[in-house]
Amino acid sequence: MINAHIQSEHYKTLLTNGRHEIISDEPAAVGGSDLGMAPTELLLSSLGACTAITLRLYADRKGWPLTDVRVELSLESSKVDGQTVTGISRNIQLEGSLDEDQRNSLIEIANKCPIHRVLTGQIHIHTQEVIV
Repeated sequence: MINAHIQSEHYKTLLTNGRHEIISDEPAAVGGSDLGMAPTELLLSSLGACTAITLRLYADRKGWPLTDVRVELSLESSKVDGQTVTGISRNIQLEGSLDEDQRNSLIEIANKCPIHRVLTGQIHIHTQEVIV
């Protein structure tokens, strides 16, 4: 479970899972203090971390000589027929003495990381107010 807590400081938000804390904020250009990554950057960070971890686990399991993985992500949204359409670009750099089949397999596996599956599947968010 993740808890997000914001008080009166624009727009600094403390995120915690009970063991770790992250600060999210907005850039100064939109009224924040730029004390941490913006929410969109945190979303992309989740996909980037999941991708890298999944590739590392897969290569290790196969005994492949993957020495480094770098994942670069960007997000763009636009309106199409009144609907917001969001696209994520993910560029993956693989280093190591990998053959073409191994590289192709790793790119295919990237599309199977758990966060990729969440983002490309149906998402339902149920929101309710909790009164204390």
